[in-house]
Amino acid sequence: MRTYRTRSAAKAVAVLATASLLLAACGGTEEGGNPADTPAAEGSKVGVTDTAIKIGTHMPLTGVAAPGYSEISPGTKAYFDYVNAAGGVNGRKIEYVVRDDVYNPANTTSVTNQLVLQDQVFAMQGGLGTAPHNAVIDFLNEEKVPDLFVSSGALAWDQPEKYPFTFGWQPNYEVEGKILGKYIAETFPNAKVGLFLQGDDFGRDGAKGAKQYLAKQIVAEATYTSGNTDVGPQITQLQAAGADFVIGFNVPSYTALSQLTALRLNYKPKWAYSNVGSDITLVGSLLNNFSKGAVKDGGLLNGVITTKYLPTVEEPENPWTKLFTDVWTKHGDGKPMSNFRLYGMAQAYTMVSALQAAGKDVTREGVVKAIEDKGASFEGPWLAPMEYSKDSHRGISGVSISQIEGNKFKELVPAATTGKDNSPIQKFDKKPFTPTSNGLPNVK
Repeated sequence: MRTYRTRSAAKAVAVLATASLLLAACGGTEEGGNPADTPAAEGSKVGVTDTAIKIGTHMPLTGVAAPGYSEISPGTKAYFDYVNAAGGVNGRKIEYVVRDDVYNPANTTSVTNQLVLQDQVFAMQGGLGTAPHNAVIDFLNEEKVPDLFVSSGALAWDQPEKYPFTFGWQPNYEVEGKILGKYIAETFPNAKVGLFLQGDDFGRDGAKGAKQYLAKQIVAEATYTSGNTDVGPQITQLQAAGADFVIGFNVPSYTALSQLTALRLNYKPKWAYSNVGSDITLVGSLLNNFSKGAVKDGGLLNGVITTKYLPTVEEPENPWTKLFTDVWTKHGDGKPMSNFRLYGMAQAYTMVSALQAAGKDVTREGVVKAIEDKGASFEGPWLAPMEYSKDSHRGISGVSISQIEGNKFKELVPAATTGKDNSPIQKFDKKPFTPTSNGLPNVK
C-alpha cells in the first residue's frame, strides 16, 4: 500500500545506510563506486565509468506475482547483452542488476536502498508494480536517481513537477479505460456494465477512464484485495446487479479466478480485461492450475476483448517479434520466448534509446532532460507514439483493441491515442515503426 509509514521507513533506512557506507569507506572508495570525497556536483555520474553503466531494477522473481512477471528481467538482460555484444552504448557496456522484492512494498524499499546506496546504480529501469513502486518513488526522487519506465500504468508516474526523475512507460490505465470504454459504449450501447477492479491505483485509474464513456451503463463495481483469492463475493455482486458485460482491471491470476468463479456460478457475461490481465499463455496455465486440471487451456478466454500496445509472440511474422525472438535465441536462458520477455526487451530498447539521446558525457540529470527533449520521437515496437516532454512523463500514448480467438489476438480497432482527463481519443494512422537493420535504436 502507498503509505507515509512505508516512505518514512525508506528515508530512515536510506539515511542509516548512507552513514554506514561513509563510515566504512573511511575516505576510500566503495567497491564499484566513486571516492567518498567526490564533490556533490559529480554525484550525477554515479554508476558510470568510461567502459560501463549500471542499471538496476526491483522485480518479483519469487512469490505470488512471479508467474509471468519474473520473465521480464531476463528479457531485458537478453537485449542488454545483445547491445553489449555490439559494443554497448557510446562505448559503455550495460551492467544490469536485478533485486527480488517478492512484490512486497517493504521488500521493495529494502532492495531499492541496496541498489542505490550499495550497488550505486546510475538509474532504475522498469521497477514493477503499482504498490511496490509507490513505496520508493519519493526516495528515488530525493536521491535524484533516474526512475525510468516504471512497469505499471498508474497515473502516479506522470507527475513531473512532484517527481521530476520518474517516467512511466506503458499506456496508463486511464488511457486503457478510456479507449476500451469508448469501444464498448459504441459497440454495445445497451450493455449493463460491471467493473471488476483491483483495490489500488490500477483499478481506480482504469475505472476513471472507463467511466468517461460508460458512466450511464455501469450498474456495479466490485473491488478485490490483492492476495485474497476468494472473489466469489465480487462476482456474485456483479451477477446480482445484472451486469452482462464485465470489464476487469486486474492481474492475470485474478483473470483466471474471475473466469473460474463465473463458471461455477453459471454466470456468462461478455468480458473485457486490461492488457495486464490478458496474456493467453499465462492465464491458460493459471486456469489449469487453479482448476486442478479441470480447465486445461485458455478456452474460457475465447471472445474476451482486451487492449494491446506491443506486438506479441502470437504474431511471429511481426518484424519486432522476429528481432526479439532472435535476440532471445542468442542471449536468452533457453526457456521459451514469451510476451513478458518481449515486454522486457521493449523496455530495454527504450533505455538504450534514452542513453543514446543523453550522449557520451551521460549524467543522471542529462538522461532525464534527454527523455523530455527527445523521448516523443523515440521509435520502437510500441503501437502508439511516446508522449514525453518537460510537462509529460507518461510514455506510450495509446492502445489498440483486440479479441482473443483461440491462441491468437484478432484486431478489432487499430491503435488510438488520448491524453489526460477529457482529452479526445484520436486514431493513430501512421505506419508502425520498424527495426533498424542491426536491431539497435538510432537516436541522435
